[in-house]
Amino acid sequence: MALNSFERGMFVGRIFRSEFGGPSVVVVRDGMVFDITCAEAPTMRDLLEKDDPVSFVRAQPGEIVASLGAIMDPDLPNHAPYSMLAPCDLQAVKACGVTFARSMLERVIEERAAGNPDMARSIRERVTAVVGDSLRDLRAGSEEAAKVKEALIEVGLWSQYLEVGIGPDAEVFTKAQVLSSVGWGASVGLHPVSNWNNPEPEIVLAVDSRGRVKGATLGNDVNLRDVEGRSALLLGKAKDNNASCSIGPFIRLFDETYSIADVRNAELELRIEGRDGFVLDGSSSMKEISRDPLDLVVQTIGRHHQYPDGLMLFMGTLFAPVEDRDTPGQGFTHKIGDRVAISNAELGSLINTVALSTECPPWTFGTAALMRNLATRGLLGN
Repeated sequence: MALNSFERGMFVGRIFRSEFGGPSVVVVRDGMVFDITCAEAPTMRDLLEKDDPVSFVRAQPGEIVASLGAIMDPDLPNHAPYSMLAPCDLQAVKACGVTFARSMLERVIEERAAGNPDMARSIRERVTAVVGDSLRDLRAGSEEAAKVKEALIEVGLWSQYLEVGIGPDAEVFTKAQVLSSVGWGASVGLHPVSNWNNPEPEIVLAVDSRGRVKGATLGNDVNLRDVEGRSALLLGKAKDNNASCSIGPFIRLFDETYSIADVRNAELELRIEGRDGFVLDGSSSMKEISRDPLDLVVQTIGRHHQYPDGLMLFMGTLFAPVEDRDTPGQGFTHKIGDRVAISNAELGSLINTVALSTECPPWTFGTAALMRNLATRGLLGN
């Protein structure tokens, strides 16, 4: 990956340090990774809770751990002597689905096909004939959105995805458990029951307990199209599995060089490279999102729902692959060993390799383990 992506702006993250047997909070400076873990901010949660995390980080001298290139070496063994972790820790990991009206059609297709990729192409042609390009600039909750919804219902294409895709209320669900997300370079997992799946390249907001957005990063909201397509009640099974959530490589803090305006205009690139020689390039443009990022934050956290340790919020994707990989008409699905790279000029690249959730390293380092580790290192205050 282009390490010079991190030359401008403030990038903070987490690495595993084998000599400590646990994670450290780090910052990137001049191509080097500095450990800034301290009693005042032993976790990323504590850092992001500060009113001015940028000034706090700038005031920390830190300890040089290694060069960025050494830590982001794809051939480095896991946890030896350090490795990249997801940049969040105690935050809840939430996601908003069907936030792009154009990709909403694929959710409708999945549902109508009942998870059967053989039926998807004919249904896609029928839906496209009804709405055409009318979804490109559609705003959820608007009068225009209501008309599109009415048109689809009239031709028998009603779907619960229409309600969250273009109605007033966003879909918000739990993507992963606290501390279960994997980071840059790790394997990302597919539940073995799935035969139709794909990556979902997204921007993820880092939000503190008061609903203030402190920065952004990249995420892969792994999607099991057949599982969710069979029933929306299987969303939990489709979304939350071992290693099924990837976040990273770093959180870029909002400062004078980067803000929510940059998030609104972000362009994401996706590249999938299979061991079979297959290559797929895709993209997702935040300019086409049907709901403003800050509206998604308000719909997630507020008087109706508190998150005392903050949250990481996936905001959805425009990407929905329809190109056939093997069998004509069945579209794209992952194969074991696929290399997935999600990139953005301002946030870097998030790279993972696809495996089965049952074959990925099991998640064993939870909240209790983190607290014990930090206490042993003398990093927990009274």
